[in-house]
Amino acid sequence: MGLTGTVFLMAFGAFIGHVGPRLPVLIMTRGKGFNLRFEPHPEPMALTPHVTQRVMHLRSFYWSSLIVAAMVMGFGAASLRWGSPAFGFGLWLAASWLVLSRLQAAAGGGRPAPWTRTMAERLQAVMDRSNGDDACCDMTDPHWYHDGVVCRCCGTLLADMARPDLGRRRSDGRLKGWVRLLITDGYPMTNSAKFPKEQKP
Repeated sequence: MGLTGTVFLMAFGAFIGHVGPRLPVLIMTRGKGFNLRFEPHPEPMALTPHVTQRVMHLRSFYWSSLIVAAMVMGFGAASLRWGSPAFGFGLWLAASWLVLSRLQAAAGGGRPAPWTRTMAERLQAVMDRSNGDDACCDMTDPHWYHDGVVCRCCGTLLADMARPDLGRRRSDGRLKGWVRLLITDGYPMTNSAKFPKEQKP
């Protein structure tokens, strides 16, 4: 096999090793039946218990990618031993990078996961305040925009938390949405909004 074929097999293995562990996030929540309770993308999402539940589901899918990555690395090891070394090396290269990045995030030494329990708890806290005496206005209507949670009634910033991908079917189409998600890994594309100096979170 020539150099071109070897490079192609390694790149193909790396592609599978990159996409395979992310399939749960790419596929599991994209169906229409899983998004009936949410506004269509890219509309802001009204804060409901279904939103916090979606965050926790995506958190589970994010960490379950370690199991899929381990399986991909197993196939890569088999390919290195009995099949195509170039293809197996590509599988190992991409899958092991994902495992290392996930473990680094779990250890607190890297970028935290795009969906966390803390995020779900903050969303729940905003909903609780909106229904209590600390509500920002009489008609509090918290919605999660791309850069934070804002009351649609009075415009008050309720949480400086950029919105990650939440598994809705994207308006730019399935293929473009998948490519974007593979590039961003679910992280927000924008920075969080900032509270005004006179406003306390």
